[in-house]
Amino acid sequence: MFEGVLPAIVTPFQNDHGKSLDLSGLQSNIAFLLSKGIHGVVPCGSTGESATLSFEEHVRVIEATIEAVAGKVPVLAGAGSNSTEEAIRFTRSAKDLGADGVLIISPYYNKPNRSGLVKHFTAIADLDIPVVLYNVPSRTGQNLPPDLVTELSAHPNIVGIKEASGNISQVSEIIEGTLDQDFTVISGDDGMTLPVLALGGGGVISVAANVEPGRMVAMYQAYTGGDWDGAISLHYGLAPLCRALFIDTNPIPVKKAISLRGMAAGPLRLPLDELDAGRTAALSKVLSTYD
Repeated sequence: MFEGVLPAIVTPFQNDHGKSLDLSGLQSNIAFLLSKGIHGVVPCGSTGESATLSFEEHVRVIEATIEAVAGKVPVLAGAGSNSTEEAIRFTRSAKDLGADGVLIISPYYNKPNRSGLVKHFTAIADLDIPVVLYNVPSRTGQNLPPDLVTELSAHPNIVGIKEASGNISQVSEIIEGTLDQDFTVISGDDGMTLPVLALGGGGVISVAANVEPGRMVAMYQAYTGGDWDGAISLHYGLAPLCRALFIDTNPIPVKKAISLRGMAAGPLRLPLDELDAGRTAALSKVLSTYD
């Protein structure tokens, strides 16, 4: 269900210091992404500034996303938290709204032990909605080891993992350990999409696809269509953009990038702040090579 190029979409805010959502801008952005052939949409992830969205805003963003998508592609809603009860609340809400699945980040700050992690993810998966785990140690301070992912994959509702550890050997080990499960490993790093596909992964939950969805989709289609040379060419063509979108904390650069492209973005919410002038110039220079 969750394969191909799935943009981790930004949450646009109004120009009122980010106090209110720009839902019409959100839906306009989604329409653009759909026109470029993307295979799914991921609202309310870290790229969507989920940490600063209220529960009510989570609901409104997911609801507006499902409305804009209109069944054309799956909606994988961010619903994680470092509180199991809060993650359950987010997940129940996403399920009631009609999301096709939920993306659940491993609990940040708490650094739970192994049994706590198993109980956390199992409690959410028991709500009977497809769950994609999200491993991003740079944000959570804790890695989900391959043997734990293999253990969790035995749950019928845990259907995949967004792997953003940056460790290609770990990605390979997870795929090896889940070969007998109906389980998809999805790249969480744009620059590692092609290597992950080559190992047997299913696609990417992508920041870069907010900016260059057509090229990201073309790379995926080239690989899956057997055009290895074409996929490699697109991979290296996208590499400068993938680097530029992480010259500061995500989603600071990508919101600036889509704003420069005329898409809805609006301000960031504190504690994130605007991209500085030097980095904006560097980002603009990279973007100009794709125009």
